[in-house]
Amino acid sequence: MDALSINFALVLQITDEQFFQLCQINELIRFERNADGTLLQLHIYQLNN
Repeated sequence: MDALSINFALVLQITDEQFFQLCQINELIRFERNADGTLLQLHIYQLNN
C-alpha cells in the first residue's frame, strides 16, 4: 500500500477531535494517524459516475 506520510509533530499537534473533523471534511480521502502523530494519507476514493 502506498501512503503519503506527513509528520507535523514538530510544528503542530492535533487532538483526536481535530483529526476526526479533518476526516469528516475530507471524506473521500482515507487518513490514519500513528502513535507518534504522523498523519498518513492512504488513498483517495473515486466516485463512480
